[in-house]
Amino acid sequence: MSRILLTMGELDRFYLNISVKKRNATCCARLMRTFPYVSTDTLLCASEAGFYFPFWSQDILDGATRNLVATGRMSLENSKRLETKIKTAFPDAIVAVTDELIEVMTNHPGDRHVLATAVVAKANIIVTSNLKHFQNQDLAPWSIQAQSPDEFLTNLYNSDSDKMVKVVQRQSQSLKKPPMNFNALLDLLAREVPGFVSNVLSYKSETL
Repeated sequence: MSRILLTMGELDRFYLNISVKKRNATCCARLMRTFPYVSTDTLLCASEAGFYFPFWSQDILDGATRNLVATGRMSLENSKRLETKIKTAFPDAIVAVTDELIEVMTNHPGDRHVLATAVVAKANIIVTSNLKHFQNQDLAPWSIQAQSPDEFLTNLYNSDSDKMVKVVQRQSQSLKKPPMNFNALLDLLAREVPGFVSNVLSYKSETL
């Protein structure tokens, strides 16, 4: 099964290394409204649906919550709550990365710890909105590729379209404050992952 390092869009590089494993879907609804980007919600919900299992280092988690606070998208108190929720939802996710391994990485200096995390977790794909920090020549020695969130979600859709559409349906059903129907959620997702949404809309038209 695939092992993936996931950098979730503009959550200021919230990196998750993931491998396929089924999880309890109830965690997703508790985490969803804490994230400022709906594609992050979708990625986590896909994990909860059993498409993959996430891993990250403490440095990655610290960086994500720190940047949420620094950019005014979350208070310090709420960022600590978010970290607690993430660790509760994915208790086996932390990956330890050594400074020595980080120094060996040759990609962009600001994201070398991310590539090192992928190496430790034996990931074969990094999903990132910042592809320029993960050039092929830096990933190839580790047999790792980089994909955008849109490409990654599209690949999940192609692997099991029925299941992936249900993931988005459950995501919309879990949004209560405020409520958001399926079509409204797709409209928001289209701003971040347009190719994936195009596939979901095609699925809808074919099944009506």
